[in-house]
Amino acid sequence: MLAIAELLGMSLWFSGSAVVPALAREWNLSESAAHWLTLSVQLGFVAGTALSAFLNLPDIISPRLLFTLTAVSGGIVNGCFALAAHDVYMAICLRFLTGMLLAGVYPPAMKILATWFRHGRGLALGVLVGALTLGKAAPYLVNGIGSANWRYNVLFVSLLALAGGLIALVFVSDGPYALPAARFDWKQVGRVFSNRGVRLASLGYFGHMWELYAMWTWIPFMIRASLSLRKSDPTLAEVASFLVIGCGALGCVIAGLIADRVGRTVVTSGAMAISGTCCLFIGLLFGAHPVWLLIVAAIWGASVVADSAQFSACVTELGEPQYIGTALTIQTCLGFLLTTVSIELIPRIERITGWTYAFAILAPGPLFGVLAMVRLRSLPEAAKIAHGKR
Repeated sequence: MLAIAELLGMSLWFSGSAVVPALAREWNLSESAAHWLTLSVQLGFVAGTALSAFLNLPDIISPRLLFTLTAVSGGIVNGCFALAAHDVYMAICLRFLTGMLLAGVYPPAMKILATWFRHGRGLALGVLVGALTLGKAAPYLVNGIGSANWRYNVLFVSLLALAGGLIALVFVSDGPYALPAARFDWKQVGRVFSNRGVRLASLGYFGHMWELYAMWTWIPFMIRASLSLRKSDPTLAEVASFLVIGCGALGCVIAGLIADRVGRTVVTSGAMAISGTCCLFIGLLFGAHPVWLLIVAAIWGASVVADSAQFSACVTELGEPQYIGTALTIQTCLGFLLTTVSIELIPRIERITGWTYAFAILAPGPLFGVLAMVRLRSLPEAAKIAHGKR
């Protein structure tokens, strides 16, 4: 039920990006304005997670209530975007607030799930992040098969988030391994990275994040551009974008199954090696036959997020138990702050080189992440990961 609630709640994320083509026609959006509409959610999420981490919100109040409150509020704000936004400035403000509220959906959900599992935590978190991935892909499917009026599509996604918040309130509770609420301690924000194991797991996560959201944000634009060269039906591009991003859900579950048995550092390193290779070669298929482009894009979509849950699992196993929510939130905050740079770089490079080489700038991220996880694997602290599976 928590995974279903997460899927519905996080569907808000790309509800603005999915309708950018319609907004560009209706509002005469400049390229810069369209970029800011996409980036505003990331910046809002960074602001929300920074505030949440500083106040220790996931640790001092019920994460279930925090999830419900922010998912419902996010749905309402996104609904205002659907019904009341008539220019890009209001849209950017509302999308920023939506991102800020989503900071209370993702990290608290990870903490809730950790209270239910000591064994099999990698798979459990993989299912959760897989659900999140499907949620983020959902607006493209809604936009592809839904109404020709973008406002109805955005409003429908907003209702999904409201449903997700209510599901969490009614059907979700803390697990048997939950700890009592912690006391407020703002110093925990700084102490998170004094833990060497958490620090290395976070560095691996940062390398992963450099690639992930830039890929998720811009691969639909590349697919649209490539398929338009082939005179394909525009609906195909939207559905293909959903499938490419949605493949990550399967990748998360498979990675979770393997990580609990083989080791988290092995799985994260392998996933980043595959995704890093894809970001180097995907551009060479721009304008090629759609089947070949979408096969490689699907492999990239499956591998680029497959490792995400395992970084979080490492933090829950290596961090201070009383403040796991704060550790997850500050890790997420810094990772998403980094994504704002890579997201902004892609269109700049695309203007210079075209889509052929635009995604290659992402390759250093997974390479850095692999080095961090190999280093973590060699340390004594790694014995705490997955009950010694490293």
